[in-house]
Amino acid sequence: MVMLGYTIYNAWTNYFPLKFIVLLLVEAVIFIIACIYHRKLFQRIAYEAGLIAIAKRNLCRVSGEWRTFDDIGEEFIDCNHNYAMDLDIVGRYSLFQFLNSTNTYNGRLRFAQDLLNPNYSQKDMQMRQESISELSNDYPWSSHLEYYFSKIGIDRSFPTLISELQCKNTFIKSKLLQCLLDIFRVLTCGSIIFSILTKNRYGILVTSSLILFQLILWGIGFLKANRYVGIMRKIPYKILKYDDVIREIVEKEFCSSQLKNIKSILHSAKEAIQDLSKISSNISQRQNGIACLFLNAVWLWDYKNAVDLDIWKRKHGDSVAMWFSAIGELESLLSLANLPRNCSVTSLPIISTQPNTIRAKNLGHPLLNNKNRVSNDLELNNNILIISGSNMSGKTTFMRTVGINMILASTGSYVCADQMTFSMMKVMTSMRIADALTEEISTFYAELKRIKEIIDVAQVNENLLFLIDEIFRGTNSVDRLKGAEGVLQKLHILGICGIITTHDLEVCKLESPYRRIKNYCFNERYSNNDILFDYKMKKGVSKTTNAQYLLKKVGII
Repeated sequence: MVMLGYTIYNAWTNYFPLKFIVLLLVEAVIFIIACIYHRKLFQRIAYEAGLIAIAKRNLCRVSGEWRTFDDIGEEFIDCNHNYAMDLDIVGRYSLFQFLNSTNTYNGRLRFAQDLLNPNYSQKDMQMRQESISELSNDYPWSSHLEYYFSKIGIDRSFPTLISELQCKNTFIKSKLLQCLLDIFRVLTCGSIIFSILTKNRYGILVTSSLILFQLILWGIGFLKANRYVGIMRKIPYKILKYDDVIREIVEKEFCSSQLKNIKSILHSAKEAIQDLSKISSNISQRQNGIACLFLNAVWLWDYKNAVDLDIWKRKHGDSVAMWFSAIGELESLLSLANLPRNCSVTSLPIISTQPNTIRAKNLGHPLLNNKNRVSNDLELNNNILIISGSNMSGKTTFMRTVGINMILASTGSYVCADQMTFSMMKVMTSMRIADALTEEISTFYAELKRIKEIIDVAQVNENLLFLIDEIFRGTNSVDRLKGAEGVLQKLHILGICGIITTHDLEVCKLESPYRRIKNYCFNERYSNNDILFDYKMKKGVSKTTNAQYLLKKVGII
């Protein structure tokens, strides 16, 4: 830079001799090359730093430090959801917090929807399994794409942008008026060039009149144009970053049909997004007051940009939602592909044609650390399981393990098991029941309402998996037994399957009169005055208790 300045100075003081002109050109070329190299070097540094950050997040998922991730999906928390709060799907220490690697508004929303409402057909699930498997086996490209997504960021104004781009309203409805404005712009520019070259005073007068006329036109439509293009002015660089993502997707060769379909959808978006990025960049130029005044005086800049946006919307407006939906879908699949990379044991589940079936080998909870996870086998063939066990023995965790893996399976994802076969079922839970003081609802009544919802759904949908923890814990043992018997009888007749946990061993006696009910249990043992849990499920009724031991341990008795 210093050399270039010195050469320019010498060339100026020596009246630009040939040798200085040649030297100046050589140094200018070297300077431009150095600038390009410098920019690419910084881009490379940013890229490598981004990949390192992505790798560190995956290491956090393995080590358990993922619980410090900021995004917990807080706005998706719904205490009345069928299973989300009971199975830790969203919120702090949730599946969303663990797997989420989305970096765009659409991707984040789609990932939450996949976890909270995985309403896919068998064919869709199989296609998603293929896609997630392909992405999980291609970590270099997946992390590469995640880096480009991270440059976009989550912009909550994005739905407004999509709505604006789909809007059919036009800035200038009359084509005749558009033609007249185009003619005025060309005349004004031509007049300016003519006046500069000829210095003709009549030409200067005409030019001044045309510029004044265009400034008046601009002033008349300033507010309308400002509102019309306003949303685009805010995000020119984010639109350009979508261009990077689309380019990477379109240039990638996929094997799975769903990823091929996403690529096909985005083929048409590549050039359109580039055009939109240019329009957005042009609109952003008006933020400089002097430039805005000059551009509108000479070229009616605001009008031109508004018309360009109109043309773009007419051509591509109907496809916008489809493009960004496809991008969001891919980002959600990338998040689900994180599971097999970070869980020590995973597999793609097999969809069974038999109703009300779950069979799994070494089924574990994906949110537990790999070294602490204890897995169990499960066989649920149109059965209702009553799981008994003492405090902290693992029965509730196992129930959550079944539920969260069913949700993962329903999204087309891997599950935390050596192998799993399942039939497509709706999941409903009754676990973290709490009273509602403002609604004057007790814990017991809140549980009654929840179980009634399960029964109501079961009456219209036989493909239902229910998970009820500590049934009727909020009432006395006599009412609990009678209530449990009534509920089990109803669920047995409806033909649905599920799991109920209980401390009350009297509830376990309900196995005898109902052929579909089976007893399983979790037990503990004592050694050197210490209580030891193996967290392994066994057939039969629990034979152990630990309440008195725990009371003594904490010093109450």
